[in-house]
Amino acid sequence: MLCRLYVDQELHVGNSLTLPDDQSHYLRSVMRLAPGDQIILFNGKGGEFHCKIEHLARQHSSCLITSFDDINREMHCRVHVIQAACRSEKIETVLQKATELGAASFQIVKSERSSLKLDGAKLNKRMQRWQKIIIEATEQSGRTTVPATAWRNTLSDISNQGLCFTLHPDAAINWQQHRTIISEAMDVTIAIGPEGGWSQRDMQTLSQAGFQAISFGPRVMRTETAAPALLAAIQAINEWTELAD
Repeated sequence: MLCRLYVDQELHVGNSLTLPDDQSHYLRSVMRLAPGDQIILFNGKGGEFHCKIEHLARQHSSCLITSFDDINREMHCRVHVIQAACRSEKIETVLQKATELGAASFQIVKSERSSLKLDGAKLNKRMQRWQKIIIEATEQSGRTTVPATAWRNTLSDISNQGLCFTLHPDAAINWQQHRTIISEAMDVTIAIGPEGGWSQRDMQTLSQAGFQAISFGPRVMRTETAAPALLAAIQAINEWTELAD
């Protein structure tokens, strides 16, 4: 499997591209590649570019873009994840795993029971780290689109698209009762609570924003497990529907 790297710039077949120092170090010292080896670059605008390394050094490396592959590995249904702010390592797990599973976007939001408090320079630093985790997961998983990420100070600030669900263990409706409409949806937004779950006030805010509470089986999942589990279920529904068609 060829090494894949994300670059935040325009890519065109036939052009020679200078790589950032950190990517040069990765190709040279971690992957042990050499001039003449092949890599894949993508810029998040769709498809990926096959490239040949021309020069590989500590401070200056370049590659030649040889061809473009208009491949699409994204989910048919765009799933947008709203994750209540919780311990940082749990958020990192959600971002990594949900990116690998195809999440289209993330919103990290402070809720009434959120344990993570961020603002100012500390928030900017954390956002940079989260973006790095998402990019690395995108590179590893073969995706060609990098999910967007945003921080929301309150639940009232969140945005939602398409069908809107929030997981709640006491919800009367099971997610499987929505299999048909999920299979036909272009966008689904899922809201996941913090370690202590959504408060009553949080649930009222979500309900007013159009979210329906659903349960996901008989067991209570950890906050970092819920989004990846539901994403996998939605992906399975969509893939089964495509095969049936």
